[in-house]
Amino acid sequence: MCLAVPGEVLSIEGADELTQTGRVAFAGIVKPVNLAYVPDAEIGDYVLVHAGFAIAIIDAGEAERTLAYLAELEAEAEP
Repeated sequence: MCLAVPGEVLSIEGADELTQTGRVAFAGIVKPVNLAYVPDAEIGDYVLVHAGFAIAIIDAGEAERTLAYLAELEAEAEP
């Protein structure tokens, strides 16, 4: 089973599409992510990230619904 998590692109570095990276925010945590699979990504876009690679651009509403669902799951898992 694979899991891709939505995050917001905060910045983009590099001109080469194969090595371009972005700083992506995941509920307060910021990680570097390879943007090779989404060369059209722009600052402010939401992307699905799996294993350090952004694999798709998604709309903000879909990202927010997914993040809310993940937060709900986390809250239910806490003792």
